[in-house]
Amino acid sequence: MLNLPTSFKEKFEKLLGKDEAAKMFAAINQNTKKAYRVNPLKAIQQVSYDQDEAVPDLDNAYYGEVNGQDPEWVSGTVYSQDPAAMFPAKIAKVKPGEKVLDLCAAPGGKSTALGQALKGEGVLVANEISGTRVKALRENIERWGISNALITNNDSETLAKNFPDFFDKIVVDAPCSGEGMFRKNPDAINYWSPEYILTCQSRQKEILQQAVKMLKPGGKLIYSTCTFSPEEDEEIVAWLVEQEGFKVLPIPEITSTKISHGHPEWTNSNLVELKETLRFWPQDNVGEGQFAAILQKSGEPAMVNEKKVKKNMKNKKKQHNKLALTVDERKLVGEVLDQFDLPIALKQWSKQALVRQDHVFIPALTDESKLRGLKIVNNGLELGLLKKKRLEPSHQLAEVLGQVSQTRVVDLAQREDYLSYLHGETVKVDTNLKGFVLVSYQDLIFSFGKVTGQKILKNFYPKGLRILKKN
Repeated sequence: MLNLPTSFKEKFEKLLGKDEAAKMFAAINQNTKKAYRVNPLKAIQQVSYDQDEAVPDLDNAYYGEVNGQDPEWVSGTVYSQDPAAMFPAKIAKVKPGEKVLDLCAAPGGKSTALGQALKGEGVLVANEISGTRVKALRENIERWGISNALITNNDSETLAKNFPDFFDKIVVDAPCSGEGMFRKNPDAINYWSPEYILTCQSRQKEILQQAVKMLKPGGKLIYSTCTFSPEEDEEIVAWLVEQEGFKVLPIPEITSTKISHGHPEWTNSNLVELKETLRFWPQDNVGEGQFAAILQKSGEPAMVNEKKVKKNMKNKKKQHNKLALTVDERKLVGEVLDQFDLPIALKQWSKQALVRQDHVFIPALTDESKLRGLKIVNNGLELGLLKKKRLEPSHQLAEVLGQVSQTRVVDLAQREDYLSYLHGETVKVDTNLKGFVLVSYQDLIFSFGKVTGQKILKNFYPKGLRILKKN
């Protein structure tokens, strides 16, 4: 039984009434709701998990538990995520070609869904201020096969200087008091206090003030938290309406009766539009706690300045020429890529690929004015590293190649071989293939390998992803 703070219980008894609050407290002491999404970008989407119970109002999302050593996870075929946390990316309704920012992106659940919706067109900027958490963000975006993401490690103020009025949509899953995580992470109870809620509210406003600067006139802001407190939810939305001129938009695609709506009466403003926001309570049995809203920035999108566009294109071309592959480098890259069936993201690689410090990549963003001064973790699709007149293909490339059917694949027959490979070991294989190959288990591609003349599969699974022990 979790020891919920007395002030927390008193607060929600007052807001919800004693009967509904009792249901909430009882639900917080029950097991967490776990779920996963299936990746529609991958060529093979069959999974071994039960799909009898779908998450309401979401595509390709089901209740169930994922093991981090399962081939479904390792190959990026599934993403384990709290079901309620899946909704902010859903309601963003991202379209191919849009410019999208996930401002507080780690560990990557929302970024993978946003990038997936772009279908390789447009750009996703996935930002995380934590240097530790941004590593997990990169791993998850790569595993999911997103090829057009710029991953950055900056504070919101730094980003705002580079991207004024730039994005069509911005998702801010703001740092919060974490009340919705009490049953998932009981440690969150220890640092909860009424004062902490106000600290979080202040931080949320600071982040949103920078997000407002980066959103185009007429652009959409998706705001979410994993907390129940009106101070961080309805009051923040009311502040955006009253101070920043935003308009709250309805979310008609969410129809489940298990999902609640916002409470205007919990704010001083009493804005009727707050009823359009979404609330996820643990007693409604969808997932953990979540709040979500869509708001639209005032104003009309600016007219395109043709002269400025031509100037930018000219500058991009100069930068591209400076980093473009030489004839010899293009040949080395082609010797690897020409052996595989290429998805759309790679069809024009010879024209798009750049090289910097021997890293060959197809950038998601080429405008140097947007990149200057940023801590960039990854820009687009890393193809590989040039070494001694050869290209060593990247792990990200393997995950992207998994989007289409491949023939140059070694499928590991035994689970023991699969776990050995994840552990970083070489494996004896029965194949006539030689050189670089894609490696799969249960037909799910998850890595590159290299077959020697002795039919030994040399290990190219990244050291940072390897398992410490074989279960």
